[in-house]
Amino acid sequence: MKKLSYPKKKIKVLLLEGVHINAKNTFFAEGFDVELVASSLDEEELCQRIKGVSILGIRSKTNITKKVLESADRLMAVGAFCIGTNQIDLEESTKKGIAVFNAPYSNTRSVVELAIAEIIMLMRNLPDKIRAMHEGVWDKSATNSFEIRNKNLGIIGYGSIGSQISIVAEAMGMKVYYYDLEEKLALGNAIPCKSLNELFSISDVISIHVDGRKENKNMIGDTQFSKMKEGVIFINLGRGHVVDISALKKHIDAGKIRGTAIDVYPKEPKSNNEPFESILKGAPNTILTPHIGGSTLEAQINIGSFVPNNLIKFINTGNTAGSVNFPQLQLPILENGHRLIHIHKNTPGLLAQLNNTLANHNINILGQYLKTTEEIGYVITDIDAEYPTKFIDELKSIIGTIKVRVLF
Repeated sequence: MKKLSYPKKKIKVLLLEGVHINAKNTFFAEGFDVELVASSLDEEELCQRIKGVSILGIRSKTNITKKVLESADRLMAVGAFCIGTNQIDLEESTKKGIAVFNAPYSNTRSVVELAIAEIIMLMRNLPDKIRAMHEGVWDKSATNSFEIRNKNLGIIGYGSIGSQISIVAEAMGMKVYYYDLEEKLALGNAIPCKSLNELFSISDVISIHVDGRKENKNMIGDTQFSKMKEGVIFINLGRGHVVDISALKKHIDAGKIRGTAIDVYPKEPKSNNEPFESILKGAPNTILTPHIGGSTLEAQINIGSFVPNNLIKFINTGNTAGSVNFPQLQLPILENGHRLIHIHKNTPGLLAQLNNTLANHNINILGQYLKTTEEIGYVITDIDAEYPTKFIDELKSIIGTIKVRVLF
């Protein structure tokens, strides 16, 4: 009996955007063929490079479009070595039976620490003080310099990052308010706001931590900035396209916003070799960072282990725990048997057809596990008998089938 249906050395892994070397080492130790690329790839480049690739690893700059997925002839899984997955066409990935995994918590602490550090720096007007010192100007003054204690922090998006910022900020003496589209349980003494306008009206500092869904594009623009308090501190460590940068610059110039920290941008360089351009360069009391919210050694080590381990479990056992687009199934490796995976459109009667095919070949089922979403069904079937090649062909011919995998 073959232990695995497909030789591991033929499973090609393509890792882009300089993900941590831990990821490469983890895949390599598993016996996979691994290629590491330091930068992101544009659509045309990726369409060429993705041919023959079984596992694709990316960060936030590489876009997995429908065209890219149509060029992928062997792709089984995509790993996003970051929190967000808006750069991936999840709908098309699901239609093609490609599982997508991410790292929703691995860099949370890193982003939280940067946000807190920037709040303190901006409240003390440190960006301007630091710049002046480098220019030889000694400006010892308390003007526009404040403690964060007793100031109101408004958090837009109360997910894993927003809620952790809430805890740390409160521990440092800030009063925390938050707004989220979903009802979220307040941590500590944080107070939920009924609307963004309510949050705008009371916040001395606003920090935005929403996801990258298309509906969030320019959710903070001229109208929203106009409703904020005079002299507000504004921070965006979430997604670049959620803030209208032109409107932000307008309100910085007008003095409405007296401090800004931006880590993400609507358009970012693909690599460190490309220049950074922004109308925010040179703005007063402004911190511009190159999308490094989660870029600490600790976070990258965590992500470099977490994502590959989930991908390897998916390849070896069919486990989908942690997938953002597949039904969640978690199973051990089967001993002394074969494991079949059937991915199909979620249509009535399909499981019966699959089992009829098994029965027609007198194949006994050791165990069967089914989970569905609105779009797809994911069935793992363990059997104890050898099977003819035509049996797999018959499974593939069932109407509604997306993909059939034989694990071992």
